Amino acid sequence: MIGRVLTIAGSDSGGGAGIQADLKTVTALGGFGMSAITALTAQNTLGVFGVEAVSPAFVLQQMQVVLDDLGADCCKTGMLANAAIVHVIADELGRRSELPLVLDPVMVSTSGSVLLDPEAVEAVMTRLLPRALVVTPNIPEAEVMTGQVIADLGGMRSAAQVLQEKGAGAVLLKGGHLHGDELEDLLVFPDGREVVLRGERIKTRHTHGTGCTLASAIATGVAQGMSLEAAVVRGSQYLRLALLHAPELGRGHGPVDHGVTIRPEWHQS
Repeated sequence: MIGRVLTIAGSDSGGGAGIQADLKTVTALGGFGMSAITALTAQNTLGVFGVEAVSPAFVLQQMQVVLDDLGADCCKTGMLANAAIVHVIADELGRRSELPLVLDPVMVSTSGSVLLDPEAVEAVMTRLLPRALVVTPNIPEAEVMTGQVIADLGGMRSAAQVLQEKGAGAVLLKGGHLHGDELEDLLVFPDGREVVLRGERIKTRHTHGTGCTLASAIATGVAQGMSLEAAVVRGSQYLRLALLHAPELGRGHGPVDHGVTIRPEWHQS
């Protein structure tokens, strides 16, 4: 099963995050990637220097023509720019209840640029969070979404519970922003079962687009018929390899290597 993935996100002119990272990841893992672009950004490894949002009507048109013709096995959202765009996406996904959604709540770029206004954050929380198969916030995003300060694994558990109380299904809370040489990502399922993914921190400044990459990898696994847990584990392994083999481009937060050689068994038949 090739696995068709529709990513709805912003374009990164630097190629390390956003639509570009999403499509590279889907292809690397043996899926077929399609896109609906929500915003154009002028950015590189040093920051985001300009943003031009796409009209909500055109975001919707991109989604509809792709889904009506090629179809999709999973949808993934990233940077959504503003509340009006969030609402048209939610309306269209509401008409396609069978389509799984991986929600990457992109709010702040790696370089610190704000990518989602407060009204749009509220729209994501009320319209998309309850619709998602899994939501994949990092620590800063989870703090915005829950109003809690997260300092350790216990805080991550508490935040995941709050997100589920707000309507989330499964929650993958990424712990990379916490201190320490050992990283912990927390995956909590709707029934309360949890999986803690542990790994040694990779000391690198080349982390641009890691959130986009992981969410797209998970969406690809789901589209290929993998269980959510298996998709998360494979996605984490792929991201780790991509970080280890980062091409060291740019003067700031450089991109990972989306074309890293992967294990043959990662491609789902």
